[in-house]
Amino acid sequence: MQSRHDEYHKLTRGERIGYGMGDFAQNLVFGTIGGFLALHMLTVNTISTAAAGFIFLFVRIINVFWDPIVGTFVDKRSSKAGKYRPWLLRAGIPLVILSTLLFAPIPEVRGSVPFAFVVYFALDLVYSVVNIPYGSLNASLTRDPESIDKLTSTRMMLANSANLLVYTLFPMFVQMAAPKDRSIKDTGFFGLELNLGNYTDPSAGYAWFGVYSVYMIIGAVALLLCYKLTKERVVATVEQSANVKTTDIFLELKNNRPLVVLGIFFMLAFTFMFFMNTVNGFFNQFVVGHSEWMGAVGLVASIPGIVFPIFWPRLKKIFGKKGFFHLFLGMFIVGEFLTYIWSLDGMHDALWLAYIATFIKQWGLTSATGFMWALVPEVIAYGELKSGKRNAAIINAIMGLFFKIGFTIGGAVPLWLLAVYGFNEAGAHQHANAIAGINMTAIWIPIALAFVSMIVIQLYPISDKNITDINRRLDEIRI
Repeated sequence: MQSRHDEYHKLTRGERIGYGMGDFAQNLVFGTIGGFLALHMLTVNTISTAAAGFIFLFVRIINVFWDPIVGTFVDKRSSKAGKYRPWLLRAGIPLVILSTLLFAPIPEVRGSVPFAFVVYFALDLVYSVVNIPYGSLNASLTRDPESIDKLTSTRMMLANSANLLVYTLFPMFVQMAAPKDRSIKDTGFFGLELNLGNYTDPSAGYAWFGVYSVYMIIGAVALLLCYKLTKERVVATVEQSANVKTTDIFLELKNNRPLVVLGIFFMLAFTFMFFMNTVNGFFNQFVVGHSEWMGAVGLVASIPGIVFPIFWPRLKKIFGKKGFFHLFLGMFIVGEFLTYIWSLDGMHDALWLAYIATFIKQWGLTSATGFMWALVPEVIAYGELKSGKRNAAIINAIMGLFFKIGFTIGGAVPLWLLAVYGFNEAGAHQHANAIAGINMTAIWIPIALAFVSMIVIQLYPISDKNITDINRRLDEIRI
C-alpha cells in the first residue's frame, strides 16, 4: 500500500528540473542534428542533395525494426539503478561521441557518403537506446495527473532553453568562427554588430566542429544530472516484465486506440516541424538573404517555449485538451502566413515582420508539440488497463516510430523537393524555381499538415475524467 501511495508522489521542482535536463541534453544533440546537419552536409561537407535525402530515409526505415527491439529489451530488464535511468549513461556517452563525429572536419572523409551514412546510422540506433528509456521514465516518476502536467511544462521550458542555444546561438557562434568572407554585420540583436564569416563554405568545417563539441560537453553533463535527480516509482511488476514480448507492439496497436490516435498526431506534428527546421537555414540564406539574423530571430522563437509553458496546465483547464491543441495549431498557421509575407519581394528587410511571424509561429508550435508529451503517460495507463501489461518502453518505442516517421519525412522529403526544384548546392544564389521550392517546404506543406493535425487530435478519446477512472480501476486491480 505504501508503494502504491508513492506512485502518486507530488513531484518537487528539483525532480521536475532533473527530468527536464534529459530533454535539454537531447535537444542539444538532436535539435542541432535536425536543424543544421542537412545544411552542413550539402554545403560544408559537399554531399549531394539526393544522397543526403537517401541517408535520412534509409536510417529511419531501419528504425521500424530497431525501436520495438529496444523497447522490448528495456521493458524486460531492470537493475539496482532502475529500469530506465541507467540507459541515460550507458548509451548517452556513445551518443555524444557519434554526434560530434558527424561534424568532424576530417579531410580524408570530406564528401564521403559512406562515412556520413555509417556514423549517422550508428548515431540513430544509439539515440533510440537513450530516447526510449528516457520517454518511459516520464511515466515512471508519478501517476499524479497534476504533477504530470507540471512536469511537461518544466521539461518543455528546459527543452526550449536548449532550442535557444541551438537555433539562436549555434549559427551565430559558427559564423563568428567561420574564416571566409568575414565582415561586420548587423545581427538583428537590437543593433549588435559582429564580425561574421560564411558558415556554408567548406572552410567553415572547424568552426562547426568546435562549437558543436562544446554543446556536446554540456549535453553530457545534463544527462548525468537527469540520472542523478530522478527516481522511478511507477514500474512494472516482476511478472509483467517477464511476460513482455516483442509482439506486444501489435497488441498495443490493436487494443490501444488512444495510442494510435496520439501516434498519428505525433507523426504529423514532427513532420511539419522538421519540414520547417530542415529548410530554415536555406530560407534565411537564400529566400530573405539574412542569415546574420538567424540568431536574433531564433531568440524571439525561443521566448514562447521558455516563458509560456508555465501557463499550459491552466490553459488546458480553460480550453480542454482538444481546444488547447486547436488554439495553438491555429496560431502556428497564422505565423506561417506571416512568414510568407516576409518572403515576398520588398519585405525581406522587415526585421519587425520576421520577429512577429516567428513569435506567433513558434508560440503555437512549441505549445502544440510540447504539451502532447503529457498525454503519453495516460496512454500507457490505458494500455495497462486493457492488456494487463505495463509496456512503457514498448509504447514509447511505438511513439518513437511515429516520431521518427515524421522526422524522416520532414528531413528527407524537403531535400528531395529542393532537388526537384533545381536547388544548386554550389550556388551562392538560387533561381526563382529553387526559391519556390524552399517556400513550399518551409511554409505551405507545414500549413497543410497542421490543418490535418487539428482533425486528428479531435479523435483522441481520453478525457481528464477518463484518466481519473483509469487510475482508480488500476488501483483496484493491483490491490
